[in-house]
Amino acid sequence: MPLADERHEVIRMSRRMVADGLVVGTAGNVSLRRGGLVAVTPSGVEYDRLTFADVPIVDLDGNPVHGSLKPTSELPMHLAAYNRHETGAVVHTHSLYATALSLVRDEVPAVHYQLAEFGGGVRVAEYATFGTARLAENMSAALTGRGACILRNHGTVAVADTLVHAYNRVRQLEWLCQLWLTARQAGEPVLLDEAELARSAEQYATYGQTGTEH
Repeated sequence: MPLADERHEVIRMSRRMVADGLVVGTAGNVSLRRGGLVAVTPSGVEYDRLTFADVPIVDLDGNPVHGSLKPTSELPMHLAAYNRHETGAVVHTHSLYATALSLVRDEVPAVHYQLAEFGGGVRVAEYATFGTARLAENMSAALTGRGACILRNHGTVAVADTLVHAYNRVRQLEWLCQLWLTARQAGEPVLLDEAELARSAEQYATYGQTGTEH
């Protein structure tokens, strides 16, 4: 069975998205790449009912390789991330606070040094209809040089070498957006400057234990 481990991981992370409140129902999607193949969530299937056989396998052009179910409608975004940004995993959520921030900002404000882990300021991609090539183009532009972006009026996308790392990024991004929105209710938040974010980025380069997940 092709990409057996990857399919199990896709199911695990899909269910975790629901448990962590980052999606509702069948919203959002997850994929994991190995070589020229991608395991991805199917379209319109409840994650708590998702089985191993339900997870489609496609190539990097989107052609079906294994499985009878249609891939997520957001497959163009996933393929754009793999083909243009040389990543190993993609997580797309419909998280509340990040989506709310996208309605009023073009970038996540520097409210915390954790932004450095994303490679700089996290951008908000211009709105486009879900599942379209235009949305994939807008996402790709906002993702350039970054580990994540927000889709205006839609949700978040994070990429990384592993699905665990990509998932941790969407959780961190949601927390950063919640932090700014919470502080903004009380007044004008104090932001970090570019120099401090650069210093934080240097710290992140040696953060954690060698050989472990982020």
